[in-house]
Amino acid sequence: MEAATSDMFEIESSKLAAERADDPTKVFAKQMIADHQKTSAELKQLVDSGKVKASIPTAMTSAQKSTLDKLNGLQGEDFTKQYHSDQVSAHKDAVDLFKRYGEGGDNPDLKAWAATTEPALEHHLMMAQDLDK
Repeated sequence: MEAATSDMFEIESSKLAAERADDPTKVFAKQMIADHQKTSAELKQLVDSGKVKASIPTAMTSAQKSTLDKLNGLQGEDFTKQYHSDQVSAHKDAVDLFKRYGEGGDNPDLKAWAATTEPALEHHLMMAQDLDK
């Protein structure tokens, strides 16, 4: 559930950034869209195959929605700074989630997916932190 809503937030906030931000941020945002669409598809495949017994949420959490609404109301440098900050925060949460599940999860297929996906999320976090400097 958390991975799916996190992907939704990443994709939607990055679509805004791809339109509104400076060039280095647009490059980052386009990579976030592509990478998080890929992980969303992988997660959906695990659920559709029956290997993971869960239903994928169709909407972000209310906290993610309100963060996205706040971001949507910004322009220019205010937008870019907030997007960078949001990306650092979201990726810290995602790395923590995937690390915890990759080490101690109870579903072997989901655990393996979390463990193999975590390094990419750590790379995203590093990229987001570099942008936020």
